[in-house]
Amino acid sequence: MTKISCQSFSEGQGTTGTLLPGIPDKRYFKIGEVCAITGVKQHVLRYWESEFRMLHPQRAQSKQRLYRRLDVENVLKIQRLLKDEGFTISGAKKALAKDGGGREQEGTVSEAKQELSCKPVDIFEQVKLELLALQKILEG
Repeated sequence: MTKISCQSFSEGQGTTGTLLPGIPDKRYFKIGEVCAITGVKQHVLRYWESEFRMLHPQRAQSKQRLYRRLDVENVLKIQRLLKDEGFTISGAKKALAKDGGGREQEGTVSEAKQELSCKPVDIFEQVKLELLALQKILEG
């Protein structure tokens, strides 16, 4: 098996029409190629598939994962949210869901960060109210 380096790929054009460096112009990518393009390890990609519904590669007859260009772009978005923006998995899910399944919009990242940055007192108060509501249900 030959190793693929990120530098071996030419610039490709994304589905949004913007140039995305490192994505070659082809229909399907094997998991090793996606790893080389994105810098994300194979086990992490497989885990992200279980966490993010938007990441769902097709399978070849040999059961090998075949990622489309959109999948590779989504991996890059998820990576940006988790690594660069500092989101948690659940925060990234919310940001991507709010944003229409991974299509990037202006302000989405900052809005999601504001939504997730609740004060501990607010969270405690919300949990307390939910517990009281559950208590009423159980008593009644």
